Amino acid sequence: MTPAARPPFSLYPELDATALAAFVSALESGDLTGLPPARAAEVAEARALAVFTRGKVTGADGDLLDAALWRHTGGRPRPMIVMPSPWTDLGWLVYAVQATLFAARGYNVLAYSARGFAGSEGQVDVAGPLDVADGSRALDHLIERTTGPVTKVGFLGCSYGSGISQLVAAHDTRVDALVALSTWGDLGEAFYENSTRRVAAVQALLRAAAKARLSPQTQSVFDNVLTGSDVRGTLRWAEVRSPFTHIKELNRRQVPVFSSHAWHETLFPPNQTLRTFNELTGPKRLALSIGDHSGPEMSGVLGLPNRIWTDAHRWFDHHLKDIDNGIGDEGQFIGEVMWSKALEPRPTWPSATEQLQRLYLAADGALGPEAEAGWTATVLCGMDTPATVADKVVESGYAEMAGRPKTYPAEDIDRTIAAVWTAEPAAETVRLRGTPRLRVTYRAANPGSTFVAYLLDTAPDGTAHLVTHAPYSDLASPPDSLISANIELQATAYDVQRGHHLMLVIDARDPFYADANLPRATLAFTSPEATPSYLELPLG
Repeated sequence: MTPAARPPFSLYPELDATALAAFVSALESGDLTGLPPARAAEVAEARALAVFTRGKVTGADGDLLDAALWRHTGGRPRPMIVMPSPWTDLGWLVYAVQATLFAARGYNVLAYSARGFAGSEGQVDVAGPLDVADGSRALDHLIERTTGPVTKVGFLGCSYGSGISQLVAAHDTRVDALVALSTWGDLGEAFYENSTRRVAAVQALLRAAAKARLSPQTQSVFDNVLTGSDVRGTLRWAEVRSPFTHIKELNRRQVPVFSSHAWHETLFPPNQTLRTFNELTGPKRLALSIGDHSGPEMSGVLGLPNRIWTDAHRWFDHHLKDIDNGIGDEGQFIGEVMWSKALEPRPTWPSATEQLQRLYLAADGALGPEAEAGWTATVLCGMDTPATVADKVVESGYAEMAGRPKTYPAEDIDRTIAAVWTAEPAAETVRLRGTPRLRVTYRAANPGSTFVAYLLDTAPDGTAHLVTHAPYSDLASPPDSLISANIELQATAYDVQRGHHLMLVIDARDPFYADANLPRATLAFTSPEATPSYLELPLG
């Protein structure tokens, strides 16, 4: 019997390729038949102002990149925007609606499919030197086909295109402003978080690129993450492709950067993006929202109202057209609070945290104000618990955006394969704002060990929701030695309601990560008197 083919996988499950293709067809022909009224109006307005054409950009090594151009005629000076595509077989088509909206606002726009994807030649370089060169060639292509003077240049990308855009902006001095949506800062950390291989993320990237043409090096690197081979070589490969590595170039020119991300991002954990954002010294703004990869921006890609894309337009209007629209005075950070969806602007990311509260891990499973030494909580390795990162990469975030976050049965967590500590019920709302930190000491009987820590919000009825989490692996300590783990959980904005209590769960297995534990091995958590184990909560 022939096995059933696996269904196609996309990092953008909400995208309607047929609707986007119909939109582009209308841009070319002017036939608005069948388009929704809002899309028809956008096409009619854009066609009255600019000329839409498909074409090919000659990229690095002579590879032809599939592209689309929205070009104004006449000699009027104008700004321009280049948009490298996300990690998808749809290529530049993802940007069809938003590029049209930019064109209607007076920009010349070029969107192109990254090499190796969709109709572009070449092989997938994962924001490597060839992709950076392609971005500059795309800008050359747009400038050559613009009739009037070019005032300023912006690069905008979502996901994969955002990483390429950041790297092009760092190396091409013609770029004046940047929008990076659902982006990354440190690709190495996105692959190895606290030395833990993020296998589910890499598997998702490979599945989403099933029709793409990966370069042999790209395929080899992804295989290495999945098998645990050549970690140093992979990190060297990732370093070149990480905007964090090139932050000095962006700061030297004070390039204005607007970024967006999701709290429960499963592809690129938010802390590595935050670390890059905090190092930027030019004008900057970051929006962190409920959901997962590209989810917060998706309704805008479909042409629906979307605050992230609205701010992207305002960012370029301000920095490329010198329009005083107020976005420069609204603070560097805006966070969407789970699950209230309230938006909280702050002057800076660090200002979101107003004070720190330390809760110590105790022998009786309590999280409390007093340190307690000498206890041991043993966890059996090799088995999973109901505490997990998410049910599915990317897709679980859409349920969160719809107000249906995953419910965890807290009482069903087996205390033989997980260590659990619980705080007292909150007497009033606890406003978590920032990056929680965990320090815990444990003894691993075997060489190589992994644990995953989850912070849960538990209601009086025993149901819980995930606040944040982080994995940790130790790959170098001798067997039976004490290991001190001092880690950051992923950043959060979360209100723990009155009567609810925080629960810290540590187990040794999660399908999102590779673990270094041997089957049936044990991890014995403890709290030395000199270095007590604690959870530090950021309060705002």
